[in-house]
Amino acid sequence: MDRLWAITCFLDRGPSRIVTQSQLRDWAIQTASIPLWLFEESNRFVGDVKETCALILPPPADPSDHNLSHWITQITLARGQENTARQTLILTAWKQLETSERLLFNNLLTGSFHAKLSQHLLTQALSQVTGQNAAELAYRLSSNWTPHTTNWHNLIFSDNPAANRARPYPTGQTAPRLDRSPASLGAPTKWHAEWKWDGVASQLILRARQHVIWSNEQTLLTDTFPELARALDFLPDGTVIDGEILAWDGTHPLPFSALQKRIGRKSIPKSLQRDIPVVMLASDLLEYDHQDQRDCPFQKRRSTLTQMLAPLPPECPIRLAPQIPFRDWNELTQIHKKSRAHHAQGILLNRLAQNPTPRESPDRWLWPQDPLRIDAVLIYAQAGRRGPQISELTCAVWSGNNLVPLTRATSALSDAETSELTAWVRKNTQQRFGPVRQVPPEQVFEITFDNIHTSPRHKSGLALLSPRITRWHKGKPPQHAATLAHLTGMLPPSG
Repeated sequence: MDRLWAITCFLDRGPSRIVTQSQLRDWAIQTASIPLWLFEESNRFVGDVKETCALILPPPADPSDHNLSHWITQITLARGQENTARQTLILTAWKQLETSERLLFNNLLTGSFHAKLSQHLLTQALSQVTGQNAAELAYRLSSNWTPHTTNWHNLIFSDNPAANRARPYPTGQTAPRLDRSPASLGAPTKWHAEWKWDGVASQLILRARQHVIWSNEQTLLTDTFPELARALDFLPDGTVIDGEILAWDGTHPLPFSALQKRIGRKSIPKSLQRDIPVVMLASDLLEYDHQDQRDCPFQKRRSTLTQMLAPLPPECPIRLAPQIPFRDWNELTQIHKKSRAHHAQGILLNRLAQNPTPRESPDRWLWPQDPLRIDAVLIYAQAGRRGPQISELTCAVWSGNNLVPLTRATSALSDAETSELTAWVRKNTQQRFGPVRQVPPEQVFEITFDNIHTSPRHKSGLALLSPRITRWHKGKPPQHAATLAHLTGMLPPSG
């Protein structure tokens, strides 16, 4: 049972909150017999109320060996009790649990089990441990189950015909990035070009009159995009299509920021389906009439896909990804420069005929759009997950005479520069907020990013896609960093 509850918590299906962090803080202060100011000072360094509570409590007076299932059951029962009964449960538990166990318990109490673990990573780990297919595990984990309605064997090992039918094709052969001139690929007549859209790369599976949608990271998205169920009305059974799901304005794709409003939700209301409709732009045909097509040349797969989609009416949510016609590589290079205006990440190139020998270059390339660059001022810094060196930088840009936080980015500086920056940050720290250090706005860094879009969740009103720190401008005056107006001018055109 403990293994099932652990998976449940990793999937963010654990118990809902029964106490607030303020209540935990007050009860921990009373139990530890410390003043409020000392707790607050400790929490400034720890950075998390629940962890601070676990750390300041005295050693357990009555240790127990109760398992995870026991404590989750107690938390569930306490949901319907009075506040005093909940307090009694929590104080009793704290007397029995070690520090690390208290931290987990406190997270469960507040409904905030932040494991920072994606379902893809979870299923990959389970696949390695159990020997089961990762896609089948992902399908099983996404079904409507609880630790009370199943057991470990039935969830992980029992034969599930529905999971077998829903299995996607492997997506490990991601198109490599083309970081040189496309002319190196040979004659342009041997290649098919189309946009690599800024959407969700996915597989649509139609088998046994059921539809299943997988992202290329093998995350099940069937419920996220319910409109695509209509594909069953238009396409034959035994079809698997590879493409991208995009927010759609009726004729053109919308920025990814629009699609993001639908991602991560457990259900999609009708109002959101109406305001942000989606379509799948189909690029490739992986299965046709229940037959694997991957050994066929792309030209043949594409021809079959075109014939299948051509007669479909406009209300069908599946569209053929348009080909980019070009006469030579110079012409395609000029088109490539417009990637961002098309809300695309670049251009996909597929070899029309199959590779004659394995030593030739791959059949599929991603020619990414050129990155954007700005200079920004460092205001906060912290160490990364892999060691004590500073590698996560929060940078700001100017709005008038004020610095506005823009983004947190991972450093790609050399080891020598990383050590130098770490020493500077430690020497010049002004304040600490848990692991985060505030520093004077004196250092300027170049930030490279793939795209930019508006975001009401950010103080700047803007969000950068895949930001990374690529250069330290030592000695550059912070006043010469970018302005918010400059970044706003970098926004792609709407529509």
